[in-house]
Amino acid sequence: MREPSPLRAAEPFDIAGANARLAAANGGYEVVHRSPGLELGVYVLVAPEPDRQQPHEDDEVYVLLEGRGTLEVEGENVELREGHAVFVPAGADHRFVGYEQLSVLVIFEKWRP
Repeated sequence: MREPSPLRAAEPFDIAGANARLAAANGGYEVVHRSPGLELGVYVLVAPEPDRQQPHEDDEVYVLLEGRGTLEVEGENVELREGHAVFVPAGADHRFVGYEQLSVLVIFEKWRP
């Protein structure tokens, strides 16, 4: 059996390119990096399309790249604008509301105990 390739010491990923592709496609999600313990993606939402997220099995951090809006987390509203970040624990009900267009870097922790 062949051993998996080791992870590179540094792996660049094109967040701006993913953001541009998703904005041109009127929104969506694109993974820009995946490794055993981590997933990074770019999520673009364009109104009036609603955020249809369901609770995730992994802790996550959202970093707002562009836009402004509100993230509802378990009934609590968190106002966000460009440069803000927010942590959402695994299993929490959450979704973005009150936006025109948002571009978000999504960081999922994938470690399992």
